[in-house]
Amino acid sequence: MKPALLLLLAASLLPAQSPLTAEDAIAVPQVSAFLASPDASALAVATSSTNWIPLRGKLPFDPSGAIHVTWSRDGRRVAFLRTEAGKTILYATTSATGAIRAVCTLYTPNAYLAAAGSRLAWSPAGDRLAFTGTLEPPPPIPDPLVIDRIQYKSRTAISDNRRSRVFVVEAAADSPPRAITPADRDAHSVAWGAGPEIVYLANPTPDPDANHNYDLYAVHPATGATRTLVATPGVEMEPSISPDGQWIAYRATTRPLTTIDSVAEDTHVWVVPHAGGPPRELNRALDRRCTALHWMPDSRAVVYLVADHGSQLPYRSTLAPGAAQPLVTGKVFVSGLQVAANGDLYALRSEPAKPADLIRIPATGAVSTLTTYAAEAAKLWRFVEPETIRFSSFDRTEVEAFFYPPLDRTGKWPLILNIHGGPHSTHSYGFSGATQFYAARGYAVLAVNPRGSSGYGQKFADGCINDWGGGDYRDLMAAVDEILRRHPEVDPNRLGVMGASYGGYMTNWVITQTNRFRAAAPIASLSNLISFYSTSLYQDLVHAEFNGFPWEGNNFETLWQRSPLAHVKNVRTPALLLHGENDNDVHITQAEEMYTALRQRGVPATFVRYPREGHSFSEPKHQLDMLRRVAGWMDRYLTTERQSERSIPK
Repeated sequence: MKPALLLLLAASLLPAQSPLTAEDAIAVPQVSAFLASPDASALAVATSSTNWIPLRGKLPFDPSGAIHVTWSRDGRRVAFLRTEAGKTILYATTSATGAIRAVCTLYTPNAYLAAAGSRLAWSPAGDRLAFTGTLEPPPPIPDPLVIDRIQYKSRTAISDNRRSRVFVVEAAADSPPRAITPADRDAHSVAWGAGPEIVYLANPTPDPDANHNYDLYAVHPATGATRTLVATPGVEMEPSISPDGQWIAYRATTRPLTTIDSVAEDTHVWVVPHAGGPPRELNRALDRRCTALHWMPDSRAVVYLVADHGSQLPYRSTLAPGAAQPLVTGKVFVSGLQVAANGDLYALRSEPAKPADLIRIPATGAVSTLTTYAAEAAKLWRFVEPETIRFSSFDRTEVEAFFYPPLDRTGKWPLILNIHGGPHSTHSYGFSGATQFYAARGYAVLAVNPRGSSGYGQKFADGCINDWGGGDYRDLMAAVDEILRRHPEVDPNRLGVMGASYGGYMTNWVITQTNRFRAAAPIASLSNLISFYSTSLYQDLVHAEFNGFPWEGNNFETLWQRSPLAHVKNVRTPALLLHGENDNDVHITQAEEMYTALRQRGVPATFVRYPREGHSFSEPKHQLDMLRRVAGWMDRYLTTERQSERSIPK
């Protein structure tokens, strides 16, 4: 029986509009990915709970496990990567019959490459492929392990010191791949247009670990001749060559000091002539963060996604002067943008109470929805819609927040303040199974975008630089005060606070600054900015956010005073700390420091360590455990009738 039929059968057997459970929250059927042929004659979707489901036609390959799917310029050939038995296999169409063959075996270095773009590109004639990676298998773990570089950590392990290079290989012949970039630094994000050169990114600085700075290059695969296309103090990202081969579009920042994670500066869209010349910013006036760049088929315009007041929307900018134009409006979250050969766009769209569906945005005419997962989910579960609130904070800065009432609105409501990560991330209008679960559990949820959040312009995004725990904290508290003023149904004596990453830092900070919260759940949290600097994969985050290293000027004192650990003597709030044991973004010692200090002071605290997990959890059993455990912790301290210990997993 087909997965779609199984889903419908399951829907017919379940009671209509049940409250969302923790199990439901991590498996709400929605479109998580899609694949389309260039002419959109073949279309398939994947969900979180099923394999690939064909919607239209048939793809010329099995999409299961396929990543970095790339089509040739004429749309007749496809290439992709698939991991098998620890190796990455490059597969490609090698003839007009559509036959797929394994072209070569490659490996993926484990070093963290920020904003890395495409790993595959077809030659203009469709006979060769450029790819990034390495041909070196993973080295054995040395004993002892000798460290001689700054960025010696990957996301969840120690760096294996292999470099990502650009290779070229024949698609049909049994010939070995040939490296065309140097072996002493990482090269990535390849594009191959109508001409002979391959475009890629690399960090040109003497020590690439010490300064995040990608520049744009072009290399001739036959001669190895390399020329610099764009070299700036900023970071160039995700190059894309126009269909006519005349232009290269890319995203970029301009500041000389930045970080590989949670960048404060908004990325904008730039173009540069492929033949060479000065780069030009296409959408300077937009003042919003841009991602997911694509050319339109006529080579006269680019489309991309823009974060704006909790929405993420597709925009269009032309090469000719003019304002950027939104292609979709409203309180929605659009992702996964792709462009078909006829100019139609395909993407995923979700809303706070609607899981993601696949949509088509035609070159002319109205947007259409191609799947029905949101409608089917509405038959199974009751979801809540948030109220969007805007208010003046302590210094009259306008701040936005999203308030989710509980599903059961009788009596007084306990409230969870959920703080996003980053700090330059954002709460959005995208569907959140976790938020809907807490609402179904009886909690109101407040999701605030304090200063530092993206989607509100560059000045707002810069609002927390050198001020973590300052204006952003006061924005959060002002939001809680505003909700209590607007909604007397919320019980001020039953407030909880939670967040992950920077949200975990802020959760720790909140409970050192006020005792108004009765329960806290810091996830992947920071507690000591000085030790965080030296143990994190992102050493440059502290450098960029606090305008220098800990030993420069007054930074050491600033970092310590903005560390929750420095103020732990003020904490009275019971805290549940959850952390992945392999997290190198925020090392688990950050949670250990906070947990030990809390217990030494007699504050109720529990520390949960998740083996094999990094900064975010990948194993469903751990995702489920975290949801249940946080809900149980809030139940213990926020419900009017305290629930038993059994509500919290052991």
